[in-house]
Amino acid sequence: MSDIQHRVRTATDWIKKNCPSLPKTALVLGSGLGKWIGLEAVRQTIPYTDIPGFPVSTVEGHAGALLVAEIQGTPVFVFSGRFHLYEGYRAQEVTLPVVCMALLGVENLVLTNAAGALNPLFATGGLMLLTDHINMTGHNPLTGPNVDAWGPRFPDMSQVYCPSLRKQAMQAALDCGQRLEQGVYVAVPGPSLETPAETRMYRIMGADAIGMSTVPEAITAHHMGMKVLGISCLTNKNLPDCMTATSHQEILAQANASAEALGSLLSALIPELGGPHA
Repeated sequence: MSDIQHRVRTATDWIKKNCPSLPKTALVLGSGLGKWIGLEAVRQTIPYTDIPGFPVSTVEGHAGALLVAEIQGTPVFVFSGRFHLYEGYRAQEVTLPVVCMALLGVENLVLTNAAGALNPLFATGGLMLLTDHINMTGHNPLTGPNVDAWGPRFPDMSQVYCPSLRKQAMQAALDCGQRLEQGVYVAVPGPSLETPAETRMYRIMGADAIGMSTVPEAITAHHMGMKVLGISCLTNKNLPDCMTATSHQEILAQANASAEALGSLLSALIPELGGPHA
């Protein structure tokens, strides 16, 4: 058994023992997006440091806790904070929580992130539904010996982001009056932000938004048979011919401002994804 398999088993057993209910849906909150969940919705808070085998969030804007919450009466696992390659974690460590969720019976994984808009028609502060992705991180979480019990050696990637969940998300956006763009997300390793030349290249490649997360988690979840939905909060616009300087603090501030729109969408969507396991 590899180190990652041992850590996954240890963490999964611990969560199963310490969580009275196991929701069908899990939600990963990106940078600065944790504030929309009110304290009244949280039933249980587990710091990542309490879960044996788990990595620890080191980035500002990531609280570093697993929540068991109820969104409009529907139980959901909420990862308030995620892990990134630029923190020095291996791809298998970044995606360890996703593997745990799949082994605990989670069927739907909703991945959110703060991203820069590459499509000039998309507005800062808006939301984008991921239709596909481009992996430019240089890493793949499935590299190395395959665990056959977790999924196939060569998983098909033609529909990583579940069409039925995307349809439900578009309907939820319509119901709550929230504009929801659709586009391709490109993942880069970070932590440096993009140059104008890089921005121009990614746009030519067909990307509509850019960020430093989500794709490793989506690959792992799809590999393990989970339904995946991705939503980006567009915190800034990357226009290569008129780029302005930005910072992580400014991105977090915009993500906090966008959290209300994201929260309205998720509050309408999550109850449609299913209740707890029996």
